[in-house]
Amino acid sequence: MNVKIGSHVSTRGGFAAAARHAMQMGGHAFQYFPKNPRSLSVKQFNIQDGLDCASVCKDHGLVSVAHTPYPTNMAIGRTRGEEHYRLTVESLMNDLMISEACGSLGIVVHFGHTKSDELLTGYQNVITCINDVLRAWNGTSKLLIENQAGDHGNMGMTLEECVKIRELADEPHKIGFCLDTCHLYAAGQWDISRTDQLLAKGNELGYWDHLVAVHLNDSKYSAGSRRDRHERAGRGNIGKEGLQALLLSEEMSDKAFILESEKGEDGTHKDDIAEVMSWLQ
Repeated sequence: MNVKIGSHVSTRGGFAAAARHAMQMGGHAFQYFPKNPRSLSVKQFNIQDGLDCASVCKDHGLVSVAHTPYPTNMAIGRTRGEEHYRLTVESLMNDLMISEACGSLGIVVHFGHTKSDELLTGYQNVITCINDVLRAWNGTSKLLIENQAGDHGNMGMTLEECVKIRELADEPHKIGFCLDTCHLYAAGQWDISRTDQLLAKGNELGYWDHLVAVHLNDSKYSAGSRRDRHERAGRGNIGKEGLQALLLSEEMSDKAFILESEKGEDGTHKDDIAEVMSWLQ
């Protein structure tokens, strides 16, 4: 098993400091926001700080992924105007450049959402946006499509959609996946009593071949609830056995697992990282 466990960390002290904090918690992986997560923007970042982050990761065997800002919505295309669309594309490009400087595996991005009667247009918008972002991108960091819980609509809830979007994009080799366990469960796409079926489906689709990172989140709500509310690993409706079955599978043997749940009593994910690592014994 070459599984790497970690959590989302703050970049308040810079990217290199985030890497050191992840290491201090006992993690071998981490996720970070490359810039303000609440707004689309293009950040003028400190390249040296990014290179220092990459150096810390290389020296200590850490891997990282960046998470794009929440307002990023590829599905709406140009419905909010050309200026908003260009900002979305430029923001994603900016995220890729920061990710590359930090030595990260890629940037996690949601499908986004659109009106329920405009799903086909929504998919077309996602593909167009991805193509516009990746056309001039020649770095090693990938765009990582994350599955959605269905709390904002019907898009992006299935593995099939993720695979098809990648297949239809102009440059699929620049695209990977990030699987969110809470989202998959909340979307009704994972029967935790039959994880073997999920693994078989992923193999049939070729999904696992392009999976880079896993958001290892338990769920506060039941299967099929379509509610995106994360719980600390092993304490929710998925539970330890459900998450462990996925974690220990051969398909997950070289992935980065990121905790995105509430922090422990010490204000960090240290205890939860240790707990999940104990499941590998």
